[in-house]
Amino acid sequence: MSNVIKIRGAAEHNLKSINVDIPRDKFVVFTGLSGSGKSSLAFDTIYAEGQRRYMESISSYARQFLGQMEKPNVELIEGLSPAISIDQKSTNRNPRSTVGTVTEIYDYFRLLYARLGTPHCPNCGKVIAKQTVDQMVDRLYELGEGVKLQILAPVVRGKKGRHEKVIESARKSGYVRVVVDGSMYDLSEEITLDKNIKHSIEIVVDRIVIKEGYESRLSDSLENALKLSGGLVDCEVPGDKTYTFSDSFACPDCGISIPEIEPRSFSFNNPFGACPDCVGLGYKMEFNPDLLIPDKSLSIREGAISCIGWASSCKPGSFTYALLNALAENYDFSLDTPFMDLSKEVQDMIIYGKGAREVIVKYKSQRGSGKYPTTFEGLIDNMMRRYNETFSESMKAEYEELMSFTPCKTCNGMRLKKESLAVTIGDKNIYELTNLSIGDLQKYMNGLEFTETQMIIGKQILKEINARISFLMDVGLDYLTLGRGASSLSGGEAQRIRLATQIGSGLMGVCYILDEPSIGLHQRDNDKLLSTLKHLRDLGNTLIVVEHDEDTMRAADCIVDIGPGAGSHGGELVAIGTAEDIIREPRSITGLYLSGAKKIEVPSVRREPKGFITVHGAREHNLKNIDVDIPLKVMTCVTGVSGSGKSSLVNEILHKSLAKTLNRARTIAGDHDSITGIDTLDKVIDIDQSPIGRTPRSNPATYTGVFDLIRDLYAGTSDARARGYSKGRFSFNIKGGRCEACAGDGIVKIEMHFLSDVYVPCEVCKGKRYNRETLEVKYKGKSIYDVLEMTVEEALTFFENVPKIRKKMETLYEVGLGYIKLGQPSTTLSGGEAQRIKLATELSRTATGNTIYILDEPTTGLHFADVDRLCSILSKLTEAGNTVVVIEHNLDVIKTADYIIDLGPEGGDKGGTVIATGTPEEVAQVEKSYTGRYLKRMLK
Repeated sequence: MSNVIKIRGAAEHNLKSINVDIPRDKFVVFTGLSGSGKSSLAFDTIYAEGQRRYMESISSYARQFLGQMEKPNVELIEGLSPAISIDQKSTNRNPRSTVGTVTEIYDYFRLLYARLGTPHCPNCGKVIAKQTVDQMVDRLYELGEGVKLQILAPVVRGKKGRHEKVIESARKSGYVRVVVDGSMYDLSEEITLDKNIKHSIEIVVDRIVIKEGYESRLSDSLENALKLSGGLVDCEVPGDKTYTFSDSFACPDCGISIPEIEPRSFSFNNPFGACPDCVGLGYKMEFNPDLLIPDKSLSIREGAISCIGWASSCKPGSFTYALLNALAENYDFSLDTPFMDLSKEVQDMIIYGKGAREVIVKYKSQRGSGKYPTTFEGLIDNMMRRYNETFSESMKAEYEELMSFTPCKTCNGMRLKKESLAVTIGDKNIYELTNLSIGDLQKYMNGLEFTETQMIIGKQILKEINARISFLMDVGLDYLTLGRGASSLSGGEAQRIRLATQIGSGLMGVCYILDEPSIGLHQRDNDKLLSTLKHLRDLGNTLIVVEHDEDTMRAADCIVDIGPGAGSHGGELVAIGTAEDIIREPRSITGLYLSGAKKIEVPSVRREPKGFITVHGAREHNLKNIDVDIPLKVMTCVTGVSGSGKSSLVNEILHKSLAKTLNRARTIAGDHDSITGIDTLDKVIDIDQSPIGRTPRSNPATYTGVFDLIRDLYAGTSDARARGYSKGRFSFNIKGGRCEACAGDGIVKIEMHFLSDVYVPCEVCKGKRYNRETLEVKYKGKSIYDVLEMTVEEALTFFENVPKIRKKMETLYEVGLGYIKLGQPSTTLSGGEAQRIKLATELSRTATGNTIYILDEPTTGLHFADVDRLCSILSKLTEAGNTVVVIEHNLDVIKTADYIIDLGPEGGDKGGTVIATGTPEEVAQVEKSYTGRYLKRMLK
């Protein structure tokens, strides 16, 4: 078998007929500038061909449902193994998906709880057990010979009534005695009970002395008692203790029985286990009072109520104003009083309709005036009724902006039925266990003690659980919990989880293709990740990792450097070999940075803060009630190990609070006391990695606004004017100029039942999105479709004489996106590319100098040379007088910052405190700071 993957003539996207031999069963890193063609070779050539060959190996019947996969643009690939791609884009957005379900650890925990869990009464918490009659007999014989027993059948337990039928039935069945409310009665006498008092009635089935040979009599008596009471029996030792047994999971005190415990009882995705109120989601979408009345310092007359349908409540003459006025008269409050100063009763009546009584609304409209009796339902009920009654999707979306997720009141956010939550292992139920961090969970599992029988049952399950937990620890995810929603994970975290799952599967002979697994990982945890990747290789797999991290490159068996530049300047094989071989290649930009010949310089002078924003009492997630000073007019890096609380502080508290105050956004900030010092700021801009659009219609040209300018340009050509075409003619989103066969998409979606949809190019316009007449209008010999197919770099030359368009193109080029096409669908852009498009859009706007920019790991997907460029852009933003706050692990960015806030010391519960603050030089001196230790080397 060949020991290399032989590739000849790879020409996908910008690749220039590359010939390369990649060693098999080795750890291979693909590197090069952003847009040089690494992903085209790794994913669009090697992985795509591996997938296509697998498809061809399945039956033609199955293949007809899957559609034909196109062959990548490559002449030959030999020695290819089955390929598995672990990229960042495939993060599951399903709210039911958690870390536990993705890694399958939760499935093993469900099995463990079903087989070894101890059930408790969901009402009183008492342990309940299910026993056979033989087990009950053995237990009673353990009391010793000669012990007197009274076998009682509890037929009534704490119920009101005379219970005449129960007593009569016992009499007819031949029983002699009953115990009523603790007193013994003979059934031959008249027993009269008070119907208004709760009674307990137990029929005396047998009175027996424990002796050898009496086992069958005791067994018969127990069976009769169980039959009479429906599964419960009390065995009383007179003057001593009463032993209660059950042949089903039933509480002897509360009379509650729980169904048979099965693995599905612990699944929140199954009706047998899910909380019936929130159907296993743990939360509900409900209208939030803080969003309906965002500024409580305003009075109703000043417009405190700012939700849909109530915007006119501050205007005399509207019905809502008349209604609130009637309430004010009736409940004796003023519409001029700030909402926060109204009594709690009045606030609750306005928001929830609590204690509302009928009022007479005097309303004068154009049709006349009248008096209308009405009972106010409350803002929340009013909004919910409107939300349920509307059929308009756009209106529903508007209402949903005023909603937030609130924990389900039935299960308190625990997702399961109370019966399932009453089953414990050790002292924790399955929800509590899966809400421990992975590190704490490992310690808890190692500390559990089981009986010999339990170990025989659970040995294999525990082995699988412990192995999978270890894999998650190995990839640096010890701070996550199994209950964490998969949708809240970053791209790097999701990728490392899938990596841990793959190690758990123990496959051999597979070609794994990974896309920057080190994203979001602190330098401290890099070694863990590298040893995991090496372990995967040592199992007998080929690892192809697209990566820019220096440690990963130096640890690799082989580096493939694609370049030398990006887009049309890339697509060539610059060098292949070890890190030393790359360094020796003069054309390799990667080699220059690895050797130290080129490097990102440490600034000679750090900018001085011009004041501070202070976050008081930050408590969101794992933050420990901290006060943090964030300097103004400088670039600040928020650092710390993964899970230390950086995102909670910056994204959840700082951004959301400023967005609400400065941008009047409808958001609810994370848990904190207050933020002071924001008087000099005029707006906050969050430049994150979320997609710039969720449909293929969105692209860099539409997002940056340059497409509007291009359409204006085309509408002004002599051809367009002669035909009477306006700007709208050149839009692929409205009728007129677009191809109607594909509605301007250029592709047609074919719905596949039970499978993901397949997209094929439109047969009418051949993927050009416009009709023939529109494409006949040319500017400098190019149609509007040709412009969308241009890269940013080509468009920069093409529009060099159009200043407005050129300015926007220059900013895209500056952020290192010269290689992307203007019409590239936003769904195909990586998170890092989407973030840089947003950055370019902001750079092209006129700066006010009082903006705070928040960026979350902007170095994602960036080569050393691109990081250098990014640092100069961030510096440019700061020089303009803006405040820049960056969450970052990349030491090159951290060392160029003016100020650092380091959180830690660890992730999860062991994080959430401020370890160090100050300039990079000051933080490097703090021994407790992991960031400081690594930074010290960079500053030498």
